[in-house]
Amino acid sequence: MTSIKEQAAISRLLSFLQEWDNAGKGLRTQILTKFIEANEGKTGPELELEFSQGASLFLIRLTTWLRITYMTGLDLEKLLRSIGIFLSAVSNNRYLIEFLEIGGVLTLLEILGLEKIKEEDKKESIKLLQIIANTGRKYKELICESYGVRAIAEFLAKSKSEETQEEVQILLDALVHGNPKYQNQVYKGLIALLPCGSPKAQQLAMQTLRIAQAIIGATHPSIVDCVLKVLGTMHLEVQYEAIELIKDLIHYDVRLPLLRGLVALLIPPVKETSKLQAKIFTDSPVLQITTQLPVFLQQAAAAKTIGILARSDLKLAEELLHMRVVHSLMTAMGNTDHSNSQRLASLTLEYFVQLFPLVEEHVRKAMGEELYQLFLSNAEILYTKIDSIQADILAANKVNVTKALHLCEGTTASCLNFCIGPGDLNDVEYVTHFEKLNSESKE
Repeated sequence: MTSIKEQAAISRLLSFLQEWDNAGKGLRTQILTKFIEANEGKTGPELELEFSQGASLFLIRLTTWLRITYMTGLDLEKLLRSIGIFLSAVSNNRYLIEFLEIGGVLTLLEILGLEKIKEEDKKESIKLLQIIANTGRKYKELICESYGVRAIAEFLAKSKSEETQEEVQILLDALVHGNPKYQNQVYKGLIALLPCGSPKAQQLAMQTLRIAQAIIGATHPSIVDCVLKVLGTMHLEVQYEAIELIKDLIHYDVRLPLLRGLVALLIPPVKETSKLQAKIFTDSPVLQITTQLPVFLQQAAAAKTIGILARSDLKLAEELLHMRVVHSLMTAMGNTDHSNSQRLASLTLEYFVQLFPLVEEHVRKAMGEELYQLFLSNAEILYTKIDSIQADILAANKVNVTKALHLCEGTTASCLNFCIGPGDLNDVEYVTHFEKLNSESKE
């Protein structure tokens, strides 16, 4: 038999639920506002006490109303925040199961793809998905099984709010951790984001990709082309993340195609540069065209990236020599249509010249003494001092350091003395690596 106090509590609950059932949209919004103010941060037991052990009766009404109204996009934020109070409460397992049983995950994912719904409402949907994902592995799997990765990734690419995009990144990060069954699906979804038109989405995707890459420990072949294309961005923060990702990928099985791809970007395809020439005669201003042509932005970024990689690893610098990087850098230095390509290629070539006497000899011979001295005096501003003839000399160079390296076979010690200086002769590991490279090139 219930006490008078318990009867009074039950009566209050029934009165509250009746008020909700009879209320229109405006009054329901007021009820939700009061509910959020009074109950945010409460635990499961505290909510049960507030609702006289009948909190689930209110939650089922909230989820039912969500299912009925979410496609209209009206007043979703407070409704989702109210549901979030139940899902985020300590000891919330019962509420979470009740929400999932009525298809809560699918509803939240559908909200992300609806055009009528406001960005703020979609952000609340992402926050609820975060709560669900952080509850445990089986809940992460449920999101992924509901085609969640695709819906979440597409929303990240289309979102106009950087704050919302950062919330999406948190969700994707949660889905890649502790989710072995679907972590590869998340990884592929992140790669698919790289070509999207949102710089912020690209930046966040690459940050999360670096984490996913370390967790998975293997690469997908498509990542090479995708990350190289990102180098054509005009946004330095995106370029920075692309270079950081490349620095990580160098340690995986895509090392060689990645290095070859970087070197190839130093010499844009003729058909792409001819498109530029056609635009110069038809459009204006020329400066805007040249600074925005993606292949030239890629060229400059590739020269910068190669310089960073070569400075970080002597063996890697040696591998790049076998890919005719010197020839390609000099060609980029002759690109008078893009001064940043000239500057960055010149700085990277300067490092190779300083590191390898063999490179110095070939570069000096190809440039001629006058141009070489200009290069030595200040590589960074060389592009401001050369004339059109000197630019043509650089662009049309035939330097082939790789051929000279092949001639060193059989005389490794003397060749190393010629290539990297006597100070490195005691590096036995490096000598072994050099011999292996020559053998592979011969094959």
